[in-house]
Amino acid sequence: MIFLVLLSAYLLGSIPFGLIIGRLWKIDVRQHGSGNIGATNVFRILGPVPGVIVFVLDMLKGYVSILLASQLIGDPWLIIATGLIVILGHMFPLFLKFKGGRGVATGVGVLLGLSPLTFLIAMSTFVLVLFVTRYVSLSSMLATIVAAIIFFITKKPLPYLTIVVVGTLLIIWKHRPNIHRLLNKTEPKIGVKK
Repeated sequence: MIFLVLLSAYLLGSIPFGLIIGRLWKIDVRQHGSGNIGATNVFRILGPVPGVIVFVLDMLKGYVSILLASQLIGDPWLIIATGLIVILGHMFPLFLKFKGGRGVATGVGVLLGLSPLTFLIAMSTFVLVLFVTRYVSLSSMLATIVAAIIFFITKKPLPYLTIVVVGTLLIIWKHRPNIHRLLNKTEPKIGVKK
């Protein structure tokens, strides 16, 4: 049962919803914008409706994985392992030769499954930073860091602290190109025409 849940989490994480939605609009999102299959690139290329759809679907990957693991396994460490595996599935999808998204939306879904209050605070941070800076990448990284800080301040159990630290580091690592562009002031802003 444990193996099946973990395998299902990886395969669920591997579903490239950004690519699928793009194809419904007759566009391969990998050939446009940043080339990323995530919600931000879909938003930039196809507009808000497809972008939001992809965000919600990618988020549900994380949320559903945590819910299923909680119901079928119950062990906190295995639940956390499921959360990390679904994020890794999104970042390194089997179906796209391991070239996936940044893991933010799926990580947000995992966070929602673990701590709805922390999810709300992290999302509020994201919206506030995005409103002020217009940088999705910066907003995503700061929201993730805020979630980690909240988990430490509220003294969450060790499995929760583990996933938030590892998840935050993974997401920041996947944002290396964005960090480079932010430092060089070449990172595109959302809603701003070049």
